[in-house]
This record gives sequence, C-alpha cells and structure tokens, in this order.
Amino acid sequence: MNLRELEYLVALADQRNFHRAAAACGVSQPTLSAQIRKLEQELGVALFERAPRRLILTQAGEAAVRRARTVLDEVAQLRDEAARHSAGATRRLHLGVFPTLGPYLLPHVVPRFMRAFPATEILLTEEKSSILLRRLIDGQIDAVLLAMPVEDAHVTGRKLFSEPFRLAVPASHALAGRSPAPVDALASQNLMLLEEGHCLRDQALSLCRRYGAREYDDFRGTSLETLRQMVIAGMGVTLLPQLACTGHATSKDMALLPLESGDFRRDIGLFWRKTSGATDLMEQLAATITTVAGQLIGQGGAEAA
Repeated sequence: MNLRELEYLVALADQRNFHRAAAACGVSQPTLSAQIRKLEQELGVALFERAPRRLILTQAGEAAVRRARTVLDEVAQLRDEAARHSAGATRRLHLGVFPTLGPYLLPHVVPRFMRAFPATEILLTEEKSSILLRRLIDGQIDAVLLAMPVEDAHVTGRKLFSEPFRLAVPASHALAGRSPAPVDALASQNLMLLEEGHCLRDQALSLCRRYGAREYDDFRGTSLETLRQMVIAGMGVTLLPQLACTGHATSKDMALLPLESGDFRRDIGLFWRKTSGATDLMEQLAATITTVAGQLIGQGGAEAA
C-alpha cells in the first residue's frame, strides 16, 4: 500500500466514476482500476459495489476512505511543515468561502495578504457552507470563511467581523425614504430569498419569522445579483449583506436601508482543523480579513447614511 493508491481511493470515492477519478489523478483509467483492485486484494475486502452505471462505497470502503483522508491530510501537513523550514519555499493556503461573501470581500483581502506574505500562494474554492465544512474536515481545503455559529469537534477558529444587513426595496416603495427602516414595517412585507442550501437564506428566514415578515413563495433566487435585479424590477424586497451593497447605495432604482434593530447582521469567522500545523498562517490571514472588512463596512455605513 502506498500514498498514491490512497489518493486514487479518495478520488474514486469523490467522483464515483473511474473515468473522472482517473482524469482528476492524471492517470489512465486502466491504471487507476488496477490500483484499486490491488488495494482491495491487499485489504481483503471489496471497497466499492460496482452497480450498473454507478459505484457505491461498501461499509468497509467508507471506513477505508475516512482513514485515507486522515493519512493524506497528515502527509500534507508534514510537507507543509517541511516547506516552512525550506529557504525561499512557497506556502500554499487553500481557502473556502461561501457565494454571498466571497465576491464582495476576497478581491480586497487577497491582494493585501499577498503583498504582506509574498511567499504564500492562495487557492480559492467557492461553495455552499455545508459543503465547505465537510471539505475542511476531510482535509481537502485548509481553512473556510463561514457564518457563525459553527459547531464541530474537528475545527477551531475565531470571529472576524460582524456584517449588517440592508433592506433592499424598489425606489418607488413606501419605505424607500425611511432610513433607518422601522422593524415593525417588516410585518407586512414578503421577502424574496435565496434557494435552499444558502446560509443567508436560513438567517433571513429566522429574521422574517421573528419580525412577522413572510417569504415570497413564488420565487427562489440563485444569487444576490438575481435578488438585486428583482428588487430593481419592482418585484419585491429582500435583505442584502452590507458588503454586497458597496457601490449600489445610491442607485436610482433601488434603496438600501439600514434597519433600526441590531439583530439584522451576521457574524463571520475563519475556521481551520484543530490538527492543522499552520495556525500561525491562519492567524495572519484572520488579522488581515478583520482589518479589511472593518474598513469596507465602515465605508459602506458612511455611504448608506
């Protein structure tokens, strides 16, 4: 058994297809198939149930994949540790972020971080929060930006900043001239929200229920830009994170209103595995994000005021 066979095993478990797994590993399909068979023979168990047109992990396979991910993660950390002691070596940080935050924050964070730490390479993955957390635990990425709270025994992290929400309404809406918007006015509103799986949807739904607003049942947005354009078209109102409002506060077609209650905000944190050997790098990244986000939110508050 060798590390390459474990990489093949994890890739096949992720892809559930020999052709795609082979492509991901940069080998031919026969090579990958042969190595998987060799691993099964060595372990004495079937790792996959080869059903027509699909692969299913056996119980033994699930256990083997968990162990393989742990081994590969430890090896990656070993290499990172060695790289940090190698003169002139480049450190790699694979960061995950969810879609309603990444486009509005990372373009401001990454260049500043790269200037401060030129020997660090940042790789980015944008996905929904539940997927990011699973990939972090599995060792596929090094750190993730998530809305708090995050409760998992495998990870640690810290709060970076608190981001207010803005109520987005068409310019012709009765609330458009009221800033801040009174929270009791939400009781008569139907809010357009994102589709299932977005953490922002869950946060907005919780606030809707607390203040008597209702979800607009006939619409599910796929992105914040979709929600924004629907508001501009006069189709309804929504809640937008303040960072996503930068540059839009003075739109003639839409009003972005702060709300009277301090409840309308989300806390953002940076999280990494407790076993990570790169805590110093995580703390440096966290400090950079906190500084940049504070500046952006401060500017946005002044713009909206």
